[in-house]
Amino acid sequence: MNYLPGTSANLPGQQTGTAHLRLQHSALQISDGVATVTLNRPDRKNPLSFDSYTELRDFFRALSDSKAVHAVVLTGAGGNFCSGGDVHEIIGPLTTMDMPSLLAFTRLTGDLVKAIRHCPQPVIAAIDGVCVGAGAILAMASDIRFATPQTKTAFLFNKVGLAGCDMGACAMLPRLIGQGRASELLFSGRVMTADEGERWGFYNRLTESDQVLATAQQFAAQLASGPTFANSMTKKMLHQEWNMGIDEAIEAEAQAQAICMMTNDFHRAYHAFVARSKPEFEGN
Repeated sequence: MNYLPGTSANLPGQQTGTAHLRLQHSALQISDGVATVTLNRPDRKNPLSFDSYTELRDFFRALSDSKAVHAVVLTGAGGNFCSGGDVHEIIGPLTTMDMPSLLAFTRLTGDLVKAIRHCPQPVIAAIDGVCVGAGAILAMASDIRFATPQTKTAFLFNKVGLAGCDMGACAMLPRLIGQGRASELLFSGRVMTADEGERWGFYNRLTESDQVLATAQQFAAQLASGPTFANSMTKKMLHQEWNMGIDEAIEAEAQAQAICMMTNDFHRAYHAFVARSKPEFEGN
């Protein structure tokens, strides 16, 4: 039943299926609107390569045009999340590059974070074991983070002679856990334990290793069955309002909420409430 005069239309570039979503360097499973991306080099604790950086950036960018994926779970294979940039495939070659090439690389890594932040779908990280370097950044860039008691998270850049200001860490981490705690981690490169991460607000929840992926997928499925247009608006405003004053944020939220009030999902929720039934959201 249409509650509003407008009907859903597919604009050029929008994808109603999933054929355009492909990964070669990570595993991808899509089911019931949830895409599970698994970093899949368990023998080396799932490090990133030049190719996997590029592929993941392009994947999250492609999600902006996907009408079939409503939430994403990001995880790692073999009991670890991600050990960061591969020492032999990335760190070694970086020592031989000229400045333009190094800048192209650091911009590529930052573009991956931007793609995660700007894709409309909520991204839920399911984290176990090692979560360090660029892996810690991927966790940081996600919207929700579930971890295990065995999770060890470290922003290791200081340990290899680099600044802690990598891939947005100096902007985002203080907003998650506070300036002082973020400063300690970024200056020292030390491990943040799972208990610290949960207590400080980096992790939403700790669960056992054999349950963390299922927990994340269950949460993602809950979001995928909800008002997905409204969820995408929530994610956009959470990101945009970092750069706004309170008055500007209140006005931006007024406009965003008025837009959501024009959706069929808002009307479906009202009619379901009147009928004392559960609304079936369709994302329009």
